[in-house]
Amino acid sequence: MNRKMLAALTTFFLVSLLSSAATATGHGRAKADDKGPAILLVTFGTSVPSAQAAFANIETQVKKAFPDVEVRWAYTSHIIRQKLAREGKVLDSPEIALAKLMDDGYAKVAIQSLHMIPGQEFHEIHTNAMMFERMVGGFDKVIVAHPLLSANDAMENVVKTLPAAMIPRDRTPEDAVVLMGHGTHHAGDAIYSAMMYKFQSIDPNIYVGTVEGHPTFDDVKAQLVKKGIRKAYLIPFMSVAGDHALNDMAGEEADSWKQMLTQAGIECVPVLKGMAEYDALADLWIENLKIAVKHLQP
Repeated sequence: MNRKMLAALTTFFLVSLLSSAATATGHGRAKADDKGPAILLVTFGTSVPSAQAAFANIETQVKKAFPDVEVRWAYTSHIIRQKLAREGKVLDSPEIALAKLMDDGYAKVAIQSLHMIPGQEFHEIHTNAMMFERMVGGFDKVIVAHPLLSANDAMENVVKTLPAAMIPRDRTPEDAVVLMGHGTHHAGDAIYSAMMYKFQSIDPNIYVGTVEGHPTFDDVKAQLVKKGIRKAYLIPFMSVAGDHALNDMAGEEADSWKQMLTQAGIECVPVLKGMAEYDALADLWIENLKIAVKHLQP
C-alpha cells in the first residue's frame, strides 16, 4: 500500500470513528445551516518562494469572488509538505484539511483542483473527497471542481486566453513559444498533445512539450530545428513557476531546455511566471469553482 493511500485510509477511519462517537453521544457536527460552504484549494504544492506569487494571486481572486466564504489550502505532495514543515510552514494534505473542516462544523465543501489536467492526482483527490461525504457524520455535500484542462470548451478558453496574457509583447511571429507542461503516465497526458494541436491552429509557432509525458522535449526541439527557428520564448504551462520552470526549463545545467535549445542555435528567453499569476488565467479556474459552489446550493 503506498503512502498516499495509507494516509487517506487512516484519515478516513479516524474521522469515521470520531463522527460515530459524536453521533452516539448527541454531540455531532454543526447543522448544515449553522455555517456556509467552505472552499478548499488543492495543489501539488511548491517550496520555491517566488512561485508562491501564483497561489497568493489565485487566493486573492477567489476571496474577491467569494468574500464571505472560508478558503483553505491543501498540498498533495508529501515531499513538499515535509520540506515546508522543516521551515516551520505547515500545509495539510487534502484529507487532513477536509477532516479539519468537518471538525470545524462545515457541512458543505467545494474543492478546486489547481492541477492542469484530470490525471492521477486529481482522481485521487476526487475519490478520497467522496469518502468524506459517505461516512457517518460526514459532509452533507462535497463537490470537486474540474482542473483547468478538463473538457474541449475549457481547452479552447485557455487557447484564447493564454497568448495575450503570458506571451511577451515583443515576440514576433517568427519566434517560437514553447510551453512546458508537466506530463504524466496517466491517460490524461493526451491532453497536452491536443493542446499542441489547438495552439498551432491559431499560431503555428506555439509548441507544447512536457517534462514527463508527451509531446516530449525532443519532439518539440526537432520541430524547431526543422523550421529553422532562431529564437524561442520558454513559458511554464503550469499553475506555478516552480522547480520544473526554474531548473528543467530555464536552468543553467546542460540538460535544461534552455541550454539544449541554445546548443541547437536557438536563442532562449525564459518567462518565469506561473499561469495562476495572471488574472485572466486564474479566472478560468475560478469559473470552475463557481459552478462547484453553485451545486452546493439546495
